Amino acid sequence: MQILVLNSGSSSIKFQLFKMPEAYVICSGLVERIGLDNAKISYQAKGSTIEKVDEIKNHKQGLQLISKYLMDSKVGVIQSSSEIQVVGHRVVHGGSTFSKTVEITNEVKDKIEKLSALAPLHNPANLQGILVAEDIFSVAKQVAVFDTAFHQTIPVEAYKYAIPNSLLEEDNIRLYGFHGTSHKYVSQKAIAHLKKENSTIITIHLGNGCSMTAVKNGKSIDHTLGFAPMNGLIMGTRSGDIDPAIIFYMVNTLGYTLDEVNTLLQKESGMLGLTGYSDLRDIQTEAEKGNSECILALKMNAYRIKKFIGAYATVMNGLDAIVFTAGIGENSDVMRRLVCEDLDFFGIKLDDKKNVIRSKEVRDISSSTSKVNILVIPTNEELEIARQSWELLS
Repeated sequence: MQILVLNSGSSSIKFQLFKMPEAYVICSGLVERIGLDNAKISYQAKGSTIEKVDEIKNHKQGLQLISKYLMDSKVGVIQSSSEIQVVGHRVVHGGSTFSKTVEITNEVKDKIEKLSALAPLHNPANLQGILVAEDIFSVAKQVAVFDTAFHQTIPVEAYKYAIPNSLLEEDNIRLYGFHGTSHKYVSQKAIAHLKKENSTIITIHLGNGCSMTAVKNGKSIDHTLGFAPMNGLIMGTRSGDIDPAIIFYMVNTLGYTLDEVNTLLQKESGMLGLTGYSDLRDIQTEAEKGNSECILALKMNAYRIKKFIGAYATVMNGLDAIVFTAGIGENSDVMRRLVCEDLDFFGIKLDDKKNVIRSKEVRDISSSTSKVNILVIPTNEELEIARQSWELLS
């Protein structure tokens, strides 16, 4: 079975074509910096790699470009769209409706659209991917894998907010959690690496969107993102945690509308609001040049992560490992160093030489005296989506 996996993030689209159940990768690639002037696509197939800067204004254009490469006469891997039997889609918010992987129907699409208000940077892009894929790969079955599913094991004392009970019972307002496909994949890899089923692990997913999960004995028990993928850590364009009183002050005193506040917190805050840049690579480059705003933003980002490491080690009553993953977590030795500094109380000690080594394998970058394993594990949400799609349909 050939399964095409589409993982649409807030500013990127990862894609891989798998032969399942062998998990053989036929081709893969990434469309990134969508909406920016320097957007680009990378495509790997048949032992070669193509990288091209292109004008990619939105996710629809990105998906059309992917299909063009898949069926290209020179570098393509299929001759017809009918060769794709399944398209697996990452969908960020499944609310209380979806707790497992499902085949996509009109009813499913309607519910994904209704949940877009809770994940405005993601669900619309996810739904757009579904609609374009249905058009291009009309013969294929479409499958949705939800980010929120892995976090269904979070206990009530962690997912319930201290607001009137009716808001949970009648309106399903609670912590849902996100990036679940990534957190599940890397936590399972970490457990296998540690050879310890009964374990306490903190997985740190750092990309344009960022989140952390407390994983105890293989199950998610707490998570930094909540009702929508907006709170917790500082992200590319999202603020992360703020005092909710600020929202009322902006509306009632400063004259902002609620829509303007929402746009500001979702698309104009985070690292972009602090520095003018949303991509961490640009921020690190500017910081190296002495840009004080970028230096401070990196410190703030690391500080927020440290706070949650302390909190999650406490609620799990232990800490066997912390895991860095996703674009920033896997590639930024700067962020890993800043996060691990001054955590001696927890026995977290980084090996600076190991930290700068690049690898696509699971690697331990902790020092020989560290009591906690510091792991860098490349996430593979696409493989996890392919596996869940295969399990559903086979």
